[in-house]
Amino acid sequence: MDQAINEIEGYLLWEAEKDRARTRASAFCAGLPWLTETQRREVELRYCQDQCDASRAYLERIAVRSATLRTEYESVYRALRRRLVTAFLSGTVAVAALVTVAAIFLTAH
Repeated sequence: MDQAINEIEGYLLWEAEKDRARTRASAFCAGLPWLTETQRREVELRYCQDQCDASRAYLERIAVRSATLRTEYESVYRALRRRLVTAFLSGTVAVAALVTVAAIFLTAH
């Protein structure tokens, strides 16, 4: 279910990105009033394609970096969890030893 939601969200985000690229291409061409209609369509198409290519490359870099960070954070989390468990177990052993020593001391007196 999560995978399907992620795919739908990704699709919607990419469609929004393509729409943004079309809007920017149209705005760019609006500043070039000497273009013929055919030239305008060609420039808009190329501009839009360039924007989509740049966005795709950017998203791919983000995905790689996110995966790297996830791996690093999971490693740090495992190390911290291991240290916490070790500290807890050491504390438990220390308390048990103190209780044992106290019990022996109290029964001896």
